[in-house]
Amino acid sequence: MTGADGATPSRLQAMAAADLDIPDPDKSEIGRKRPARRLARGPRPFSWVPMPPPSLAGRRRGAYVGSTYGTDRLVAPRREPIFNVPFIILALLALLGFVHALFVLVLSPEETNEFLLLFAFIPARYDETILAVLSWAEGWGAAIWTFATYAFIHADLNHLIFNALWLVAFGTPVARRFGSLRFMAFFLMTAVAGAAAHLLVHFGEMQPMIGASAGISGAMAAAMRFAFQRGGPLGVLGSRDPDAYRVPAAPLSTMLRDPRVLAIILVWFGVNALFGLGTIAMPGVGAEQSVAWEAHIGGFLAGLFGFAAFDPPATPAATTGDAGGLEGEPTME
Repeated sequence: MTGADGATPSRLQAMAAADLDIPDPDKSEIGRKRPARRLARGPRPFSWVPMPPPSLAGRRRGAYVGSTYGTDRLVAPRREPIFNVPFIILALLALLGFVHALFVLVLSPEETNEFLLLFAFIPARYDETILAVLSWAEGWGAAIWTFATYAFIHADLNHLIFNALWLVAFGTPVARRFGSLRFMAFFLMTAVAGAAAHLLVHFGEMQPMIGASAGISGAMAAAMRFAFQRGGPLGVLGSRDPDAYRVPAAPLSTMLRDPRVLAIILVWFGVNALFGLGTIAMPGVGAEQSVAWEAHIGGFLAGLFGFAAFDPPATPAATTGDAGGLEGEPTME
């Protein structure tokens, strides 16, 4: 008997057995082969080799966006500085630290006195009657460079740290706007202005003045010229957007009408008046030491009115004790 397709019953049974995967009793279990048709219907065989997960460690030029995109979708990682502070500020801090270490740790008391005679600002140096008597006034060379060099000397570690913190806070935005060379020139200019203001009030006095506060006060005034502008930098370390430091500076007439700026100026001048009267002590300054508040004001005014001389041209996008003749402790500012 044959079926409709000409297959014999025994053949049909064999085909049915293959479809149903019924074991053939005539064949041993060891030698039985699984039908090819059954293998075609099942999942495809594969071999799996464990691989370590992809790592981005050591990839300096790119990182995978996603594992499904492959190596053709690489993006350069954004390099962030270790310190969000301009190089010129870090260099200036390093210089202040080096000078202080030399001043405190290396020099003997006699050498320290000679160091102050050479580099501290001493108003008596400019009094002819004193110069005719004292032999320590190191000539007119020191009379010139001490207008600036006093700003790199600090009396103790507290004095240095206090000024360093304010330098980072107010010097950072100004350095980012001016650039390194302009900022350093601006810092020296405001230090000279602070020494000149101190000389006007304390002419002929023997007490030396040291400290960077005049230059820092100038940086504070300069930052106020643009930090409050729309899109300008605010905060201790400012903004990470370079364009925030390129906003047009406010004219003095406009700035002095801003209530925020006026409040800061009034508080700042009030605090310095209290320093001068001895009502409060400046942080980082010992009770036996005086504060050169006049130098603060001189540096501040120089930074406020001299800002335009150092401001870069606007970019198109922006336009849119007694020893050797010294009296008492140094005046710190």
